[in-house]
Amino acid sequence: MEIGLIHIYCGDGKGKTTAAMGLAMRAAGRNKKVLLTQFLKDNESGELNSLEKLKDNIVLLKGDPVIKFFKFMSPEEQKITKKEHEERFKKVTKKAVEEKFDLLIMDEIIASINLNLIPLDEVVEFLKNKPKTLEVVLTGRDPNEKLVELSDYVSEIKAVKHPYEKGISSRIGIEK
Repeated sequence: MEIGLIHIYCGDGKGKTTAAMGLAMRAAGRNKKVLLTQFLKDNESGELNSLEKLKDNIVLLKGDPVIKFFKFMSPEEQKITKKEHEERFKKVTKKAVEEKFDLLIMDEIIASINLNLIPLDEVVEFLKNKPKTLEVVLTGRDPNEKLVELSDYVSEIKAVKHPYEKGISSRIGIEK
């Protein structure tokens, strides 16, 4: 890529991760190297299964599975999750730079920042100093204004209606 831009997919609606995965597929289809990690997730989503089949172009850096919401974790579990997320952020950004990836996707990093699992200042510093050709995608709700200012694209996905409101839980192949 000639110039790598910064994307944010945010909002309270379904589709932030799906948009990021779509971009990963588009980039892989054009023979771009993609590096992807998901924070605060369990590594069990259908999109990861699909992307693993494109392993010639897409590298998944999986973290420790997060199987419950952060607010329901014990203080010890929260501490372990914070340490793992901080270390993975450093690892994934270093790998993206050193191995000259074209696209870096950090799914739910915004939630990780908002929960103080990953320091905002470190993310801002990385974005300001990233390689000029590296495209970066951040997803999650309520991005900090510093992230918005640094971004070239900010797409908000707004929930108008969701089946969860009717008591319908997530379904395999649709929401997970």
